[in-house]
Amino acid sequence: MITAQTIAKAIEVGQNQAEAIVRFRDEELHTRNSAIRVALETMVSRPAFSMEAEKRDALGPEGLDILIAEGDSWFDYPLNDILRILEDHHGYDVESVAHKGDRVEEMAYADGQLEEFTRRIEKLLRRGSIPRAILLSGGGNDVAGKEFGMLLNHAASAIAGLNDLIVDGVIDERAKMAYVTIISNATSICQQRIGRTLPIIVHGYDYPIPDGRGFLGGWWFLPGPWLEPGFREKGFKHMDRRVELTKELIDRFNNMLLDVTSLPEFSHVHYVDLRGTLSVADDYKDDWANELHPTGKGFRKVSSKIAGVIAALP
Repeated sequence: MITAQTIAKAIEVGQNQAEAIVRFRDEELHTRNSAIRVALETMVSRPAFSMEAEKRDALGPEGLDILIAEGDSWFDYPLNDILRILEDHHGYDVESVAHKGDRVEEMAYADGQLEEFTRRIEKLLRRGSIPRAILLSGGGNDVAGKEFGMLLNHAASAIAGLNDLIVDGVIDERAKMAYVTIISNATSICQQRIGRTLPIIVHGYDYPIPDGRGFLGGWWFLPGPWLEPGFREKGFKHMDRRVELTKELIDRFNNMLLDVTSLPEFSHVHYVDLRGTLSVADDYKDDWANELHPTGKGFRKVSSKIAGVIAALP
């Protein structure tokens, strides 16, 4: 059961992680600075590089603002994802440490993304740039995939449907604590490196259709399907019932995110509700490329909602 003490402990875990990463990065920066000093003493002078104004101008102006992103495949997807569209359709420059397939627990407790997140902030600060906001995406890989059937009671059972105890454990405990920790460590990194918090934007997911479609037919590094096999395993044959249970699961996930972002410690965190953005009617394949990921058109729809929140930041 999640209590105020549990939330406080998760925030403390995030702060401790951030402090450890900053200590590590301080040591690495000392090594880097020494290497630069030695190199400058021995470096042969080089001719200054200049770029033709015409070629430079063809690239367009700098972005409206710089964003820094941490997350999963909604931020790191072939050809189309939220970050690409925020850059190319909305005019932002994005620094990303997102990686397709990552679970929110990995983002929270493995040091890889957090260390790289800190490194990206340091690079921006050296250039005199402060990010406008932090974007955070995650959780889909924690509830979908080969273990998805574990969230379901068999269709023939007297308690058919979502297994409330397991869903509570996965979403309302495990994923919730991971989100609290991620937000806490990102907040602490900003306070230590920049001297203040940055706005953090998190988003939920819209309602997918569990029709058995994976990435490019179900191969390569984003295989899938992620939902249909679990429904089939647990005897749910009818699409209407599958859609109903998927909707219930997505609502549970979004409600968890709303709870997290409503914590008084996270007044700088903004939640984007994407439910109802993508079609679930007969034309749903126009918006959904597969069971978990939008099409290019669908990504443009959800990106527009996120861009609206960024533009409205004080």
